[in-house]
Amino acid sequence: MMVSDFEPAGELKFGQVGIANLRVRTLDVERLAAEMRERVQRAPKMFERAALVIDFGGLPAIPDAATAATLLDALRAAGALPVALAWGSSDNEALAVQLGLPVLARFRAQYERADGTSPAPPPAQPAAPAPEPAPAPAAAQPQAAAGQPGMIVPASVRSGQQVYADNRDLTVLNAVSAGAEVLADGSIHIYGPLRGRALAGAQGNTKARIFCRAFHAELVAVAGQYKVLEDIPRELHGKAAQVWLEDDELRIEALE
Repeated sequence: MMVSDFEPAGELKFGQVGIANLRVRTLDVERLAAEMRERVQRAPKMFERAALVIDFGGLPAIPDAATAATLLDALRAAGALPVALAWGSSDNEALAVQLGLPVLARFRAQYERADGTSPAPPPAQPAAPAPEPAPAPAAAQPQAAAGQPGMIVPASVRSGQQVYADNRDLTVLNAVSAGAEVLADGSIHIYGPLRGRALAGAQGNTKARIFCRAFHAELVAVAGQYKVLEDIPRELHGKAAQVWLEDDELRIEALE
């Protein structure tokens, strides 16, 4: 039977994906599993079946396939869902092949880069043929560009939606619903209740902040340092608040 109009059975798209990055600092399978189990128990709606990219870049050497497989099994038993290895060396790529997992480049949510020990990211995309006037240095850290207008979202961000402000600030003029996620390489301003997740400084900008009119967030993060609602003092729930990093510690205070 001839089909005049071909439509694929599945539509494949590549976009921004909010996936947690677990950077392994000590290859202690039992300890790593216990820490993940504790996270799941403290915030089951947030971390149960959480998709994880496993990053071995903080170790002096890539583990062997048997040890890595044991770790993946332990993390699954703890309630998480390892889906890939983070970009790294050729040994890391070979390990990913042995484990049957993909390798993901150090995408925008480089949550562990602030510690200074992460491997360098993959090479940047080639520049466009037409030269740009006064180009920024290639090694500059991604952050909200000076003079570049921020991204403005006038409507509410509904459950299941994700909004990402690439290399700029994000302003949401309404609510961020539970189950929604807003991310920005710069700061995030929410002129309504924040009930979902907000991740500022997604490319490692430690100067980024989060501001919201009513704090009910499932999770907030700045440059990878995060807290879930269960970690937030109850007196801040429902209050106008700001979130920022100070001495590598995530701070949350009410706005007067």
